[in-house]
Amino acid sequence: MQLTDTAPLTDTAYAKLNLALHVRARRADGYHELETLFAFLNDGDRLSIAPADTLTLTITGPFAGELLAGADNLVLRAARLLAARNGVTAGAAFTLSKNLPVAAGLGGGSADAAAALRLAARLWDVGRPEAALAAELGADVPACLLSRTCLGTGVGDDLAPVAGAARLAGLPLLLVNPRLACPTAPVFQAWDGVDRGPLDVAQWQAAHNDLEVPAIALVPQIADVLAALRQTSPALARMSGSGATCFAVYTSAPARDAAATALARAQPQWWQMAGALR
Repeated sequence: MQLTDTAPLTDTAYAKLNLALHVRARRADGYHELETLFAFLNDGDRLSIAPADTLTLTITGPFAGELLAGADNLVLRAARLLAARNGVTAGAAFTLSKNLPVAAGLGGGSADAAAALRLAARLWDVGRPEAALAAELGADVPACLLSRTCLGTGVGDDLAPVAGAARLAGLPLLLVNPRLACPTAPVFQAWDGVDRGPLDVAQWQAAHNDLEVPAIALVPQIADVLAALRQTSPALARMSGSGATCFAVYTSAPARDAAATALARAQPQWWQMAGALR
């Protein structure tokens, strides 16, 4: 198969948010049955790809030191999987600008893998990757491949469109992380096993994230972030995914930006990213 372009291609690995996340049951295989409203910020990591004889990855950016560029990195795993399924023997040189914190509840690794699939498919001219292939890399990768608001059920990889999702586009958000990792597995293991009912996506602001309590038990600073966000008078403040990143929804971009400025002054050690829903 011939390369179709010699110029580097770029894509954004959009930050994944769980606007609401209901854990319904613990499965025998160790996973959990979920109902979650996925949404995506209009910013995130940046990934580029260029033709090469072998598969390589270079990591730059503010969180580059928290990732290894070895063969187990999801970017390279995604490229190897796509190549194997399509008979591709060419390589690719990836460069990842790691702008999102690691183990942060933002699906950063999954978003990077999804961006790698999109870019490699373009470079190698093999057609858009399918969700089933993306799911082999992780439960959040199909949603990140789509990078649009959707309902996730099962382990999060069964996706369905959401009525009225277009109305969420442009909603101003502020993401804040205390610069502490919150690994997913221990948070799920600490879930109390109580099914608090189904997720009504039409009433997502009245819903919840069932992982907030166990995540705060493991990383108490998450509660500090939520308290600080709520002091900025958002329409809503909630933790995303399994933490430790929290988000706040505002009624306008100026209100969001004022909150970001105030928090940066009060807690300069915290990471933040301002943006809007795609």
